[in-house]
Amino acid sequence: MESVVLSIPPSPPPGPGRPWPPRPPQPGWGPPPGYGPQPPALNGFALASLLAGLLCFPPLGIAFGAAALVQIAKKGDRGRALAITGLVVSVLMTGVMVFAVGRVTEAVGARLDGLSAYTEVEGELRDVDDMKAGDCFNVPGGDLFEEQPLLYAVDCSRAHHGEVTASRTLGAADAPGASGADRAAEDACWKAQDEYAMDTWALPEFAEMFYFGPSRESWRQGDRKLLCVIGTTEEEWRGSLRRDAGMLRPEQAAFLRAANAVEFVLSRPPEGDVDDALGRHQAWAREMHAVLGEEAKVLQQDAARPGLEAAAPAQLKEIEVARAAWQRASQARTGVEFERLWDRARAAMSPETEKALRGAYGLSTQIPPWLEDGPEGTEDPTGEGGRGPSSEAV
Repeated sequence: MESVVLSIPPSPPPGPGRPWPPRPPQPGWGPPPGYGPQPPALNGFALASLLAGLLCFPPLGIAFGAAALVQIAKKGDRGRALAITGLVVSVLMTGVMVFAVGRVTEAVGARLDGLSAYTEVEGELRDVDDMKAGDCFNVPGGDLFEEQPLLYAVDCSRAHHGEVTASRTLGAADAPGASGADRAAEDACWKAQDEYAMDTWALPEFAEMFYFGPSRESWRQGDRKLLCVIGTTEEEWRGSLRRDAGMLRPEQAAFLRAANAVEFVLSRPPEGDVDDALGRHQAWAREMHAVLGEEAKVLQQDAARPGLEAAAPAQLKEIEVARAAWQRASQARTGVEFERLWDRARAAMSPETEKALRGAYGLSTQIPPWLEDGPEGTEDPTGEGGRGPSSEAV
């Protein structure tokens, strides 16, 4: 019996039971796997722009960002937001880079200019903390007004710009910006100079008092050094200006110490108008009365010394008149009265009388410019009848 192959499955038998499987669908033609519609590609310049702006060379990032935007507009690539971000970042970083390069160039230029000046400075570079009284030094360009000067130590027999009179450590009350700190530093250096070069009349006219103190920044870093200096930058100067008590006869040192105290107090009147600060001016007048009294004691002891028989009594007579005026000024009730008595006290002391006295002591008789005009002159360099070498805070 011949077998028969059915091409169509027979109908399922009636009744319950498992159904025949349905005929599978015939396969149709379609695209191969992976060849369906694809999203636009990410533009490479957009990513390169951001990376270059952040990590590499910002100007190159600007070029990449611009190129990315052009290509995205033409080809429809993805990454427009990324390209814009990269462009903005690159522009900002380019600005920062230009600023930084400018600052570095300026600093390097200043450094090179400074180095060219330093090569012309004679001496050995020395730290400020290592300088002590008696040391002489040079500074680049002879500029003692530099905030942080470089000091080149040199023997005092050679030409130099400055000579140290004192080196001191400051306390917490002398911090930069503290009330009265500048005045205190200046006063300390004036007194140090008066002990270092006691015969103030013997100092050259161009010699000035300077001091170098900590800045606010260096103070925070532990700097506490105050360096007092006699500056001689206006003219070439050789040799030391030191003439302290150890280099003088005892009677010379005693007289100069008393006379310098008078000069110091006279040159440091209170700040402000007399009418607004009458009380402080009265206290100053009492101080003047006291220091003149100390000078009078020294002269009374020396009046019998050979050569001082005439000069000492003449100075004592003037001191007596001046002290009386200062005493009355300390009790003045108005500013006008105080100024009148102030002028009277100044007029009582004659530079010529002191010149004769200093000559009798064997000291300099060259009247300094700040006394040449006399107490009644109109060209008093200090404006207060005090000594004239200026004090400069650096």
